[in-house]
Amino acid sequence: MSEKEIILVGGGGHCRSCIDVIETGRTFSIAGIVEQPGKDKSGPILGYPVIGFDNDLEILKKQYDYALITVGQVGSSNVRQRLFNLLKQTGFILPVVVSPLAYVSKRSQIGEGSIVMHHAIVNAGAGVGKNCILNTRCLIEHDAKIGNHTHISTAAVLNGEAKVGSGSFVGSNSTVVQGARLPDHFFFKAGSLIAGEKDGKIMKDNKL
Repeated sequence: MSEKEIILVGGGGHCRSCIDVIETGRTFSIAGIVEQPGKDKSGPILGYPVIGFDNDLEILKKQYDYALITVGQVGSSNVRQRLFNLLKQTGFILPVVVSPLAYVSKRSQIGEGSIVMHHAIVNAGAGVGKNCILNTRCLIEHDAKIGNHTHISTAAVLNGEAKVGSGSFVGSNSTVVQGARLPDHFFFKAGSLIAGEKDGKIMKDNKL
C-alpha cells in the first residue's frame, strides 16, 4: 500500500520529533511544512521544504488531503486549537499518527489529529481526545481519560481512571494518581505529583 502524502503545520522543535515518528512508520510521506506568516520559507526542515504559510492552506488543500499540527504546546493550547479549527474548516483530514515503537491497545480510543510518539503506552479502556500530544515514553493507564488539545509530556504517567481536562499540559516525569480528576486548561510543571481537585483547588505533592 502506497504512503499517503501529508503536510505538517508548524516547523519548530516539536515538528522535528513528529517528522521522526512519521518517517519511522510506513503510512505517510511528508510533502512539506507549513509555517506561520512571517517565518522564513527558504530553508528546509530536516530535508523537507517549507511549502507555504497558514494563509495558503486553502490552496494547499487542492493538492493534499492530510495534515498534522506539529506546533508544540507547553503553556496555552490556543495556537493548536486555532490551527485545528482552521484545518477542519478547510477540509483537511487530521489522522491519528502512532509511532510503530508505541503501544496502543485496540480497546482504547484516540481522537483525530493526535500523535502518539515513540515508546508511549496507551492501555485498555483509555480515551484520548482530539489534537493531543502523547509524548515520548508517556504512560496512559487503563480507563484514563484525556480531553481535547492536551499535551502529556515525556515520561509522564496517568494512572488508572485518572481524568485530565481539555487544553491542559502535564509536564515531563509528572504522575497523576489513580482516579484523579483534573479540570480544563491547567498547567502542571515537570515532576509534579498530582492528586486531583479538592474544594476547587488542585492538590499537588499530596497537599494543597
